[in-house]
Amino acid sequence: MNLFPRTLSLRLAIMFALVSAPLLGSIGFYLYQSLEREIAWRDDQALLGRLERMQALISDSDSIEQLRGRPKLYENMLGNRENLLWIVDDTGKVLIEINPVGMTLPKLPAALHARLVDGHSSASVRLAWQDVMQGDRGLTLIAGKLLSEREQMLAAYRLKLWLAMSVGALLAFVLGWWVSRRGLRPVRMLAKHAAGIDVQHLHLRLDELNELSELKELSNALNHMLARLEDGFAQLSRFSEDLAHEMRTPLSNLMGHTQQNLRYSRSIEDYQNLLVSNQEEYERLARMIDSMLFLARTEHSHASLNYELIDLNDLVEQLCEYFEGVAQDRDVKLINQADGELWADPVLIRRALANLLSNALRYGAPAAEVVINSLAAEDRIEVSVHNQGQPISVEHLPRLFERFYRCDPSRNQPDDSGGLGLAIVRSIMQLHGGQVTVDSSQLGTNFRLVFPIRNA
Repeated sequence: MNLFPRTLSLRLAIMFALVSAPLLGSIGFYLYQSLEREIAWRDDQALLGRLERMQALISDSDSIEQLRGRPKLYENMLGNRENLLWIVDDTGKVLIEINPVGMTLPKLPAALHARLVDGHSSASVRLAWQDVMQGDRGLTLIAGKLLSEREQMLAAYRLKLWLAMSVGALLAFVLGWWVSRRGLRPVRMLAKHAAGIDVQHLHLRLDELNELSELKELSNALNHMLARLEDGFAQLSRFSEDLAHEMRTPLSNLMGHTQQNLRYSRSIEDYQNLLVSNQEEYERLARMIDSMLFLARTEHSHASLNYELIDLNDLVEQLCEYFEGVAQDRDVKLINQADGELWADPVLIRRALANLLSNALRYGAPAAEVVINSLAAEDRIEVSVHNQGQPISVEHLPRLFERFYRCDPSRNQPDDSGGLGLAIVRSIMQLHGGQVTVDSSQLGTNFRLVFPIRNA
């Protein structure tokens, strides 16, 4: 389950707050540590300075008893109740003590080189000591400072830091939400403009926000998508119109012939001729429906292919034998120059080549040649069907593989594919990951099936 809200501006605001919280925390931690070290360093320097001044007083006095008789000299040095002072002789006897809080004499560590330690008692205290000689006896000077005031000040500072970080994170959230709302305004405008594009306005484009580099790529992608949708919708509209036209023609023929023959009594021969004529129209409708069903199946991306290793020469030879009768009727010679092997679905490849051969025989010049050739390259295999005849105009070539498209609708023949033959060829090639191309000139028309190299 997604814990973030669905609103992008709120997500960005939360992200701003989450990012600013550790950032502010790191800065606060650094400032707190710096302040703590600075205060500790100043306290330590004050303790060491106090020891030096006490040592100077002892050096200037004739005896420790004289210092004990003049406590104001060192009491004024301490300044407040947070400061402590002991002077202890080498026998452990306390000679001078200034201890407002009644703290017991601390035990010093055994390490002689240590001069600053934290006292271990009921109260937090920082201690500094120094061994000095007065005459023939040794003295230990111990200065201390209670840390309660420091801890109270640091605690108040920590509280202020926590409050500052909380307020900072809250401000980051609020300002982040405000900034994201203003920053995402172009996105909302883009969505508003996109929502205004419907089926009747697919020609509109989202070019208002191209000056924003962040949205330019998105606008271009949406514009390309709208262009594809417009082309697809236009193609679908043309397909619907063409389908209605293609099916209306045979149905009109069936209805007209039937109504005409039913108007008066006819002979058995007339009725037989009517049935023969109707049968041709039924076959034409059946071919059209079969082609449309085939296209519907092949356009699904999950359509399965039965790949086999195909001998191109044998496959083309079989197709040449199948179209031999049609070729003889048009005095056309089929030449098989294909060789090599192809890894593909043999049923679909046979149908694609059959459609191209049928198209070449139907529209090619009589008493000419139809050549089927193949070419193997490093990354592809090409199979071409070339026929001689009237060249196809350049304006027809881009739409030649659309459904029901014909260069010259008046050239319809009873046995044609209903304008779906080349569309079927393109769908078969798309299933195989290849493509079909065509070029036409005075030298003839050449269809090429380009297959990518596949391993068996």
